[in-house]
Amino acid sequence: MEIRGFLGVEIEWRVDYFFHWVRHGDCGRCCINGRPIQPSDLEILEQIHSDVFPIRYESEFFQNVVNGRDIVSWAAVDRSRSNGLSDELIGFVTARIVKAKDSEIADLLRYDSSKGDRTLVYILTLGVVDAYRNLGIASALIHEVIKYASSIPVCRAVYLHVISYNNPAIHLYKKMSFKCVRRLHGFYLINGQHYDSYLFVYYVNGSRSPCSPLVLVTFIFTCMKTGLKSMAAKLRKNEEKTVKWPKCKEARGLIPIQNKRMIKTECSGCEYV
Repeated sequence: MEIRGFLGVEIEWRVDYFFHWVRHGDCGRCCINGRPIQPSDLEILEQIHSDVFPIRYESEFFQNVVNGRDIVSWAAVDRSRSNGLSDELIGFVTARIVKAKDSEIADLLRYDSSKGDRTLVYILTLGVVDAYRNLGIASALIHEVIKYASSIPVCRAVYLHVISYNNPAIHLYKKMSFKCVRRLHGFYLINGQHYDSYLFVYYVNGSRSPCSPLVLVTFIFTCMKTGLKSMAAKLRKNEEKTVKWPKCKEARGLIPIQNKRMIKTECSGCEYV
C-alpha cells in the first residue's frame, strides 16, 4: 500500500520496514527505509539528540527508547550508504501514550470524562540529521505516529510542544494539519534563559476541540467586527433617510422637503439643497 504524499511503499512498522522510497537529493541517490529503533542504535541516537536539540536528555530516556519501555519509536535509515552505515539512524521520532484525563489538553478534548480509558499520543522528540533534511523524512515519521495513534480505538489525539523560534518545525506541523492551540510562556529553560512553547494537536478517531481559547477569541473579534460594520451601515442608511429641508432664497427659511409640491406653486424662488 502506498504512502499518500510520499515516495515509497508502506509496511507495518512492527516488521522490518514501515516505509521505503528512493529519492535524489543532497545525499545523492537515497534509499530510505523505516524501522523500529533497537538497542544497537543507542550511541547514534544519543549523538543525534545532542546535535539537534538544545535540551540535554538523561541516559535513562535513551535506554527506555531503545528498549521500548513505555516509549514507542520509529527510525529512518539510508540503505544506499556504504562502509557499514546502511543501518545507521538518519532520523527518528519518539512518543509516549498518556491518559487523556491527566494530560494538559484534557480541556481541549470533546469526550466523556467519565470514560477514563481515553488516551493520547505525546511526541517526545523528532529529529533528522542535516544531510537528509527536506527529503520528507520528518513528515513520513510523523505520518507513522498519526497512523499508530489512529489504530488505537480509545486514542483521541497526537500532541507535542515546539519551541517558539523553531519556524521550520512550526511550518511542518501546520502543513500536516496540526492545530496550534496554545502558547505557553517560559515553558523551556535553556542555559538559564526562558523560551515560549507552542502546543500543537492533531485529532484522531473523530475527536475534536470543543473550542480552544484561540478560536474563541477569534470568534468574538469577528462578531464584534461584523457588528460594528452592520451598525455603521445602518447609521449611513438612516442619514440618507433624514428629512432634507429646502431653502427659500427670498424668505431665507427652511421648509420640509415633503412640501415640495406646495412650494413650487407658492414660492417659485426657492432653491432645494
